[in-house]
Amino acid sequence: MSTLMKFTKFALKNLFSKPVTKEYPVVPREYPERTRGSIQINIDDCIFCGSCQRKCPSGAITVDRNERTWSIDRMGCVQCENCKNGCPKNCLITDVHYSEPDYTKRVDTYKGAPLPPKPEAPAKPKFTPEQIEEMKKAAAAKKAAAAAKKAAEENK
Repeated sequence: MSTLMKFTKFALKNLFSKPVTKEYPVVPREYPERTRGSIQINIDDCIFCGSCQRKCPSGAITVDRNERTWSIDRMGCVQCENCKNGCPKNCLITDVHYSEPDYTKRVDTYKGAPLPPKPEAPAKPKFTPEQIEEMKKAAAAKKAAAAAKKAAEENK
């Protein structure tokens, strides 16, 4: 009977006191200033160099330069910010809000704008057969003049 009395005292005390836990779904959590959160990308500034992929210790980031895609495995990311610190364009940011819990692993893929088409090289000038013959005659004359000059120098 004394056990029931201890429990009743404990239950009544907790019934009329403030809750110790936070009301998470109702009141969102406030994170400290330097909290590391999920990695976000400004895809318009990204040059797809792959530096973030090489800096990631867990291999959660994948960059495809040809397809211009940037992917991150949210469950593989350890929020170390190595990718953010190694980005030459500073297009990676950390968001203090974490991804929502889910039953499946999520890989976020961002696609960049396609590259503008390369300008075509200027067309090589095309010569007519007459112009080609003239150039051959001029080259032969120049070669003959050089040979004659060389022969004249040898005879001196």
